[in-house]
Parts: sequence; structure tokens; C-alpha cells
Amino acid sequence: MSDTFKPAADDVQILQREECFSGFYRLDLLRLRHRLFNGDMGKPISREVFVRHDAVCVLPYDPIRDCVVLNEQFRIGPLGKTDNPWMIEMVAGLIDKDELPEAVAHREASEEAGLELSALWPVSVYFPSPGGSNEQVHLFVGRCDSDGAGGVFGLEEEGEDIRVHVWTFDQALQAVRDGVIANAASIIALQWLALNREEVRRTWT
Repeated sequence: MSDTFKPAADDVQILQREECFSGFYRLDLLRLRHRLFNGDMGKPISREVFVRHDAVCVLPYDPIRDCVVLNEQFRIGPLGKTDNPWMIEMVAGLIDKDELPEAVAHREASEEAGLELSALWPVSVYFPSPGGSNEQVHLFVGRCDSDGAGGVFGLEEEGEDIRVHVWTFDQALQAVRDGVIANAASIIALQWLALNREEVRRTWT
């Protein structure tokens, strides 16, 4: 059965759903059961799920100069687990209702880095933490002109204080190897670009 099992609509039964907390994010408690690989329905289990908007992350890339534009900003998650909770990461933002991921990518590049993206290359749509969150991330590489990029950006009303860096692609990839870049979306995007850089540069130049 395990080799032929293909999930269907009735293979997960939600028995109860309770909203435990609601703020900028939400936490729900679900009681459910699901089909086992042996074909039986499993026993009821309880799972918390962190409910949040889907996100867009875009790596601005200048194919002419072979440079990437990266953001540096304070993040609450690493606080207490690292000596430096200022993360080097990509342009990113949450998707509001009725927004296309591509529109979010363009908007956030302007707000967070002062950049205009002339093209987007879809990389992946993935779940960063499927064991406890329903968030999906839409990942792109965006074509940009890095000449003159840099400075401090962000929306004051959202508490943003973002310093923008321009690094050569080799510098950025070395930062992944050294653990300086330590967030999943940036690592995935830079490794994808390492594998596909020749095609991207050939297409965009």
C-alpha cells in the first residue's frame, strides 16, 4: 500500500478547529486524523498551526555587473540565539488580498531597496516550515541595475530600518558558505542562481 498510496480529498478529516490567538499572525489548534500508508485511518491527533500571509522574496540581480542587492535589518527571531540578530537577506514582503506575487516583488523592491526590477525569474514556491506553519513563499530573482544602489530604506510606519548592500555574486555565495547569510530564502535563491547563472545572464544581457 505504501508504494501506491495517493492522497485524496477524504484522506484528512478535520474533527475540530479552534482559534487560540489572533494578532498580526494567528495560531489555530486542529484536531484531525489522516490516512496512514497502510491504508487505515490514523487515530485523532492535535496539531497547532501558525497561520500567516504568504510571502514573496526576490533576489535583485544585476546580470551586467554580476552583482546582487541584499538587505540588512533587525529580526526578532534570531534574538537570543545569535550574537547578531541583524540578518543579511533578500527583498521580501507579505501578500495582501487580491495581490499577485509579482506585484508584491516590484513594490517591495522599490520600498525596501529603492530598486526598479525590469524582469522577474520565478524560482520556486515552497513551504518554509510545513510542520507548523501554512505559509508559502514565492521566490524570484529580479533583474536590476545595481549602479548607485545602496543606502537606508524602509517604511517608518512599519518600523522598517533597512540597510542596502551591493555584493558581487561570488561575495554573496561565500557569505552562504561562511554562515553570514543564514536564512532559508536567501540561501535557496543564491544556490539556485549558482546553478543557473549562465542561463540567466545569457537571457538578460
